[in-house]
Amino acid sequence: MAHSRPVAGGAMPSVKKVVIAGSAYVIAFIFLFPYLVMLLTALRPQSSLREAEYFPSSFEWSNLLNFWTGGLADNLLVTLKVAAGSTLLVLLVALPAAYYSARHNFRGRTAFLILVLITQMFQPTAMLVGIYREFYQFGLVDSTWSLILVNGGFNLAFAVWILNAYFASIPRELEEAAFMDGNGRFGALFRITLPLAMPGVITALIFTFIAAWNEFVVALTLTTSPENQPLTVALNSFIGQYSVDWQNLFAGSVIATLPVIILFALIERKVVGGLTAGSIK
Repeated sequence: MAHSRPVAGGAMPSVKKVVIAGSAYVIAFIFLFPYLVMLLTALRPQSSLREAEYFPSSFEWSNLLNFWTGGLADNLLVTLKVAAGSTLLVLLVALPAAYYSARHNFRGRTAFLILVLITQMFQPTAMLVGIYREFYQFGLVDSTWSLILVNGGFNLAFAVWILNAYFASIPRELEEAAFMDGNGRFGALFRITLPLAMPGVITALIFTFIAAWNEFVVALTLTTSPENQPLTVALNSFIGQYSVDWQNLFAGSVIATLPVIILFALIERKVVGGLTAGSIK
């Protein structure tokens, strides 16, 4: 009489897999727990702020609505302009610089890349006085353009380095084949090289956008009018000398976090798709 073999799919997972999966869930919970506390605090009524329970007995949804009625929507728009403008500026400058340095062995190439790396070591905080004086002489204090230029300048080095590495990893023979098909330098760049380097482009985009979105010190120094301040500075107004408006502070923080999460969720799939497309081509 023949005996049926046990189905492989019904086998119990190994101890190693269980430990790895459990550790991953624990680490994820540790990172997500502060955001959960922030969300719950944003929805707490004023009377339950001092309660020891993590979950409030009732939720005050009007705390999130106060964000839009209190004028912070304009500050959110300023933050979006600064982050988008800085990202666009970085990509416009970093793409040709990284491509040229990856494809040409010009004199001073190593010194140029080292200089780019050195600029990444500088912190905007250490140069606030010089930055403010320079923009004051150009009449750009308390403007969105000053924030775009500063954030773009301080995120440019990382973008050049990572894009240079991606361009250098793409074989030259692919571009030479495009030249033989009648494409020029720009045609080969936009049809062959850029699609293969798209994971690096998206990585530089995410890094620059998030860094400009979260920037606080330079924005606090260069902006004085409430309507020209980004959201990071506007949220600071909820912190008083003797009290803190916790509900509005955390409600604004929740809303300020959502666009970055949505952007990363949308682009993360494209990063994986770009890596797969590059391996197939």
